Amino acid sequence: MDSRGHSNGGELETKEMDIRDLSSSRNNTQYIHKVGVPPKQGFFNEFKARVKETFFADEPLRTFKDQSKSRKLALGIQAIFPIIEWGRNYNLTKLRGDIIAGLTIASLCIPQDIGYAKLANLAPQYGLYSSFVPPLVYALMGSSRDIAIGPVAVVSLLLGTMLQKEIDYHTHPEAYLRLAFTATFFAGITQATLGMLRLGFLIDFLSHAAIVGFMGGAAITIALQQLKGFLGIKNFTKKTDIISVMRSVFEAAHHGWNWQTIVIGVAFLSFLLLAKYIGKKNKSLFWVPAIAPLISVILSTFFVYITHADQKGVAIVKHIEKGINPSSVKQIYFTGEYLLKGFRIGAVAGMIALTEAIAIGRTFASMKDYQLDGNKEMVALGTMNVIGSLTSCYVATGSFSRSAVNYMSGCQTAVSNIVMSCVVFLTLEFITPLFKYTPNAILAAIIITAVINLIDIQAAILLWKIDKFDFVACLGAFFGVIFANVETGLLIAVSISFAKILLQVTRPRVAILGKIPRTTVYRNTQQYPEATRVPGILIVRVDSAIYFSNSNYIKERILRWLADEEEQIKKAYSTKTQFLIVEMSPVTDIDTSGIHALEELYRNLQKRDIQLVLANPGPVVIDKLHASDLANLIGEDHIFLTVAEAVSSCSPKLVEGV
Repeated sequence: MDSRGHSNGGELETKEMDIRDLSSSRNNTQYIHKVGVPPKQGFFNEFKARVKETFFADEPLRTFKDQSKSRKLALGIQAIFPIIEWGRNYNLTKLRGDIIAGLTIASLCIPQDIGYAKLANLAPQYGLYSSFVPPLVYALMGSSRDIAIGPVAVVSLLLGTMLQKEIDYHTHPEAYLRLAFTATFFAGITQATLGMLRLGFLIDFLSHAAIVGFMGGAAITIALQQLKGFLGIKNFTKKTDIISVMRSVFEAAHHGWNWQTIVIGVAFLSFLLLAKYIGKKNKSLFWVPAIAPLISVILSTFFVYITHADQKGVAIVKHIEKGINPSSVKQIYFTGEYLLKGFRIGAVAGMIALTEAIAIGRTFASMKDYQLDGNKEMVALGTMNVIGSLTSCYVATGSFSRSAVNYMSGCQTAVSNIVMSCVVFLTLEFITPLFKYTPNAILAAIIITAVINLIDIQAAILLWKIDKFDFVACLGAFFGVIFANVETGLLIAVSISFAKILLQVTRPRVAILGKIPRTTVYRNTQQYPEATRVPGILIVRVDSAIYFSNSNYIKERILRWLADEEEQIKKAYSTKTQFLIVEMSPVTDIDTSGIHALEELYRNLQKRDIQLVLANPGPVVIDKLHASDLANLIGEDHIFLTVAEAVSSCSPKLVEGV
């Protein structure tokens, strides 16, 4: 009995102290600020402002203001062809840096292009074609100083896989080639259209986590595909999943492997990995891994030629068409059943190519502290691929390995791409016959070395540390690529990215706030355990806009907290909840469903004798609260500028209620 009486006495004492604390606010005469309502805008002005912020946030036409017509014309041409702007300040010092960088990336791109063309199931010369015309177009229209243009491994594999599903390149090589050009044409159209309509933000829907997983899976898939050339296997599966590939490898182990090919492959793969290690350890020796592929091609070709290894089962490149790009205008499908197929394949390949190029461009732009206009880049890349499709090229984009070498070689402008293109031109005109005896094993070794960089283990570990859902998205894309195919992996990557967006939109964070001791600041009680709850008042914060997709969840979440609060009050005999304060600072917008949810919440609270109070609604929200008459329903005297003012105003009423 004594202990129970002592307990009840302590609880009453605590309750009296709480009430005294609240009643003391009566003596503090505090000015209560009204929440401002923004001036009413017309529908047209509001719509215009929203469109401008969505599509023209960077004000692309600001340089045209107050300019003469001739000046506007000059600025317009300069916007399309940035080379006119930076070309005025070009000098011999910059040219020297660009020539060195261009020659360095050319030595890297030539062997890579031959290998990447094989990934796309195309003849070797088409890889070289794609490093001749597209870089010239990009140099005229692109705004990145560091990006190196050409075929890349992931896009080559994606294109080859998707094209092969429509047409078998073995039985119908001409139709396959035509579909490749058609897909490239529509990849360019997709990219340019996104840029012109300023829809560049769409590529941001593919999250970083999904890209890390997709690229890592694609790298392993590409490396596994190289086992055909690396081991000298003649009968190899056309599927790309790891199970089919490994089954094909082991089935050929007894009679299908060629030991001479394996010796060549292992020897030069070791050399390439050693060169990469040297370049990584000593940044001043960046040129070692850059020229190693070309040295490998020269040495292995010479070795096969003098030993006649091709007659002992070592597969070689054989014939590479001599001469520059022929026209392919008449080979594109503009009608017939392959038109839509080409558009579908091109749109997918174009988006992936765009994502890779923009990411690379932004990375190096931030390192050199200059701005990169994403929409201009899209137009440049799109135009480049449209022109490329008309000149026997397949989808080209920015290559990370070549761009990194370009950057480290001291490139100054896009002229390095022109230099590289000139070297490829000379190669096509004079040197291609020398590649006849190049073994496929060395191309496989070069591709394996190149794609290793796409497996970013550190990024995956960081994803695990920061966001477990991001890590799951990464794994989903990764396993989708290696156990199914590139398309499935890409679909999983996009699906998980959208799922995350939907989850964040439909299930926003809602937090209970408490008062930080000796301040008037109210913060999340989970983040700040020392924050104290105000007796008789439940303070919650909604950390998102309130839309049709989440309004019901927010209302039910708050009501569940109230129910939990009432249960605790009954057990502890503490002050009954009389006010619900909703902190609305993070609520950037609210739609009609959100308004209805607040109305329902208000009516539900009224039945429980609890007053709804709003704190700091933003301009868009307060405008809609007044337009819907919800502000009058809640009461203007129950809408405050800060949580502190809301608590201060509610406290005297709370004491009166007690």
